[in-house]
Amino acid sequence: MAFSPDSTKLAVAQSDNIVFVYKLGLEWGEKKSICNKFLQSNAGITCITWPLEQPNELVFGLTDGTVKVGIVRSNKGQKLYATESYVTSLCSSPDGHAVLSGHVDGSIYRFCFDDSSGPAHIRLAMHTAVPQALAWGENIVAAGNDGKVVFYDTEGQVCQLFDYSQDLASLKEFTTAAFNPSGESVVLGAFNRLQVFNLNISRNLWEEAGVKQVENLYSTTAMSWKADGSRLAIGSLAGAVDMFDACLRRYRYKGKFEFTYVSQSQVIVKRLQSGARIVLKCQRPAPNPNPSPHRRAARAS
Repeated sequence: MAFSPDSTKLAVAQSDNIVFVYKLGLEWGEKKSICNKFLQSNAGITCITWPLEQPNELVFGLTDGTVKVGIVRSNKGQKLYATESYVTSLCSSPDGHAVLSGHVDGSIYRFCFDDSSGPAHIRLAMHTAVPQALAWGENIVAAGNDGKVVFYDTEGQVCQLFDYSQDLASLKEFTTAAFNPSGESVVLGAFNRLQVFNLNISRNLWEEAGVKQVENLYSTTAMSWKADGSRLAIGSLAGAVDMFDACLRRYRYKGKFEFTYVSQSQVIVKRLQSGARIVLKCQRPAPNPNPSPHRRAARAS
């Protein structure tokens, strides 16, 4: 499932090879209706994403390796690109202008809706395993059943690699990944385990932030952050849905305000008397996406 950028519509990919788009409205009591149907006659739908800056275009992957776009205005589906490998995962870029697809053969493809800077569709990288867990924040992260977590830049170069292959007996495989809204923290789900990484802004390096063991969680199947970054919801193979408090620090000021730091650059300020909230985010220069070969090699090691 995927919500539209304004949250007024919900796209649901069904086992009968149809993507239904439901119009929900802004208020709970508004009338619900089906506004779009995208039927796929030759292949099943495996994953779906709705980029933030493409309100009329939702993207879905198929079992035959094709990635398509459903155009809401015209109610028509079009092929973005075709591969020969089953699509296992899809995610959108933070700016909402591109998508990534992961495939059974380990390939990761990138499609840009704005292709003025180069080819719209390229094979970005060949991952070490099937990229079942795939997400895009400050970097791109991919992981699968070999226990290796790899961070890539937007050109497909390896930035860092974390190897947990020695722990495969307990973690089984990585199945899901999700960046927080700031893109500076990412959680990867495995068997009874959540692996957390934070971006060290001063060093521009990803660091292990710890492991959350959750007994009887089993494999994670879905993961989503609250829009302000304060909560993380996780669905599991056993049918449970758990919600975790994701704040770094929380304190009260003079009994009037509560400050909740949800990342290194984002804080939620709540007025205790009225409950009114505001989210403040620090804007910082983007890190150099193309570090020197020597630095890149050091980070990858």
